[in-house]
Amino acid sequence: MSLATFITQLGAEIEDASEETFLLFSQDIPSQNLGIIDSQAPLLELSIGSRDLSIKQSPAVLKSARGGGTTGAVVWKVTPRFAEWLSLPTNILAQHGIVAAESSVLELGSGIAGIVPLTLAPLVQQYIATDQVYALKLLMENIDANSATTRQVGGKNKKPPKKATSVQSPTIRVKSLDWETDDVDSFLKSSNAAEGVDLVIACDCIYNYALIKPFVQTCVDICRARTSGRPTVCVIAQQLRQPDVFEEWLEEFHKHFRTWRLPDDVLSGPLKENSGFMVHIGILREGGSMAV
Repeated sequence: MSLATFITQLGAEIEDASEETFLLFSQDIPSQNLGIIDSQAPLLELSIGSRDLSIKQSPAVLKSARGGGTTGAVVWKVTPRFAEWLSLPTNILAQHGIVAAESSVLELGSGIAGIVPLTLAPLVQQYIATDQVYALKLLMENIDANSATTRQVGGKNKKPPKKATSVQSPTIRVKSLDWETDDVDSFLKSSNAAEGVDLVIACDCIYNYALIKPFVQTCVDICRARTSGRPTVCVIAQQLRQPDVFEEWLEEFHKHFRTWRLPDDVLSGPLKENSGFMVHIGILREGGSMAV
C-alpha cells in the first residue's frame, strides 16, 4: 500500500502540542505509579501472544547512583503491551508493509529486557537493538535465553544456550548508541544500515527533560539517512506521566516530524484511550532527506 493510504488511516495530524497534551491528560488515567512491572524481581515471567518469555532484571542497577541513568535496568508496563500490539497480524504497520520480511528496524532505548526485539525480529529482515553500554550485557543474555536461533552481535555469531525457548528470531544486532555523544551516521555505517532503516521504535524513552533534544535529534539523524524508498517511520510508545515533559517532547518532535497519535481503531485494548498509554507516529518533514 502507498504512504498516502497509510497516512489516511492514521487520522488527524497533530497541529498543536499544547492541545494534544491537554487532550491526553484530560483522560481518565488509571494509576500506574511509575510504571515499572516489578522493581524488586530479578526474574519476570511474561507472555507475549503465544510466547512465554523469562526476562532477567537488575534491581540493583535501578537503585544505584550510576550516572547516565538506570531506568533501562527493569521492565516497564508499556513494553509488553506495545510488543503484543506489534505482533498482531492486523497491526497497521504490517498491513501497510512497514513491518515486512524485508524491513529493517532500529530500536532506541531497548533496555535490558529484549521483549520488543524478540517479538518483532522474527517478522523482519534486520533488527538493531540499541542502548547505553550498561544495559547491553543483560539485554544480550535475555535475547540469548529466549531465542532458539543464532544471534549476531557486532558482526560475530553467538549460539544460544541449550535451554533456549521456542521463540524463533532472525539476526538481531545489539549495539551501544548514546544519543548525547555518538555520531549517528558512523553508527549506521557500522550497523550495515548506512542507507537508513524502515522503522525506528522507542518504547517509554520520554521521561527526562535533559534527554528530549538528544533523543529527537537522534531520530532526525536516523531518518535523514534514508536514501531511497519510503521515508523512515518513527513509532513512539509511552506512558502518560508528566504533562510538562510530554509537551516539551512533543513540541520538539513536532518541529521535525509530521506527527499523529494512533487512534483506538488501530490499537489493541491495553493501549487505547484511558489506558494511560499512547502511541505516536512521526514522519520527517520536508527539509530532511525524504519529503512526504
